[in-house]
Amino acid sequence: MIPTLPLPARNRLATAILAALHDASARQRLAGVADGAADETEWLGAEGQGANVLLRQRAESATRALAALPLGAAEPSLAEALARAAVLFDAGLAFEVHELLEPYWVRAHGDEREALQGLIQIAVGYQHLANGNLAGARALLDDGTTRTRGRSVAGIDCDAFARAARATIARLTDGPTAPDFPRRRTS
Repeated sequence: MIPTLPLPARNRLATAILAALHDASARQRLAGVADGAADETEWLGAEGQGANVLLRQRAESATRALAALPLGAAEPSLAEALARAAVLFDAGLAFEVHELLEPYWVRAHGDEREALQGLIQIAVGYQHLANGNLAGARALLDDGTTRTRGRSVAGIDCDAFARAARATIARLTDGPTAPDFPRRRTS
């Protein structure tokens, strides 16, 4: 995972990354940030000065991840949102996974709501780990894996992901690698 930026810059970049899932001009703008062509003070503001490397790192990761992903609907189905979340998570952009899935969680009920909350908590747990917050990472990974264990959402089995994420809790100080986000099997 890639550490996040200071709050206002984090939110600006996350909004741009999520827009780039469905908007070609947002992808171009994001690519401009990634290659250093954008005005970084516009993105970072006064509070984010000195975070230029992180800004470019997150924008580069998003640009690479989205390059192979076709533009989708502005409001995708849950299954499509989960597929996009997998791409973002695997690119080290866990905060954006949270932002993408939260509206679906808000509308969900029952097991679907539990599974989505767990996926979000796991993503944010790994984001906390990247940001150096071990206690927050441990707590969210514990809660998230408990919620996703044995569950599926939109036809995606979350159990293996939950078990893999749970296994990293004991190794948090070793900087464990996050498992791949669960995906719908295509075979």
